[in-house]
Amino acid sequence: MELVIGTKRWSTWSMRPWLVLKHTGAPFTEILIQLREVETSTAEIRRHSPSGLVPALKDGGVVIVDSLAICEYLAERFDGLWPADPIDRALARAAASEMHSGFSALRRECPMELGLRTQQPMSPEVERDVRRIVELWLGLLDRSGGPFLLGGWSIADAFFTPVATRFESYGIDLKICGDDGRAQRYVEALLQTPEYLAWLAEA
Repeated sequence: MELVIGTKRWSTWSMRPWLVLKHTGAPFTEILIQLREVETSTAEIRRHSPSGLVPALKDGGVVIVDSLAICEYLAERFDGLWPADPIDRALARAAASEMHSGFSALRRECPMELGLRTQQPMSPEVERDVRRIVELWLGLLDRSGGPFLLGGWSIADAFFTPVATRFESYGIDLKICGDDGRAQRYVEALLQTPEYLAWLAEA
């Protein structure tokens, strides 16, 4: 398998399936394309990805684009990437899908930039996104007991790892958005997984 990704410092979409594939322990080749180099990156991505976007997974002559589709494909190939319990699995999928399609203010105003440390007041729109994320996390942690959203690490946790980096980078205080301490501990757990630390070391 070959996974085509963008610059590790910035590409949240690339990080998610990379973490999942790394978690499987399966060997894969990484094809890294430096983003924001306008003259070369678009053409380089097009060589690998029919959508013109990263990430893209190349496996056996098939190219799969979109981070969630890639993760679902990997879940068909490898055990343990979604919870075994059908209700937990549905909740994990719903959480990943909400992250995949939502929280536009947080994405726009707090883009991922690994290594950045700043203090930035939240706009009302970002605060609304963060409050919903905290609510979602606490609801799932109530159900599972942690340490990850549905107990053991899953694709849902891969999808929220870039969110955890944003909270760290922009100094976002989760307590003012309804956290009782567990959401912050979850952030810290995500940022200490071996998969994330391996990504960070190369960012």
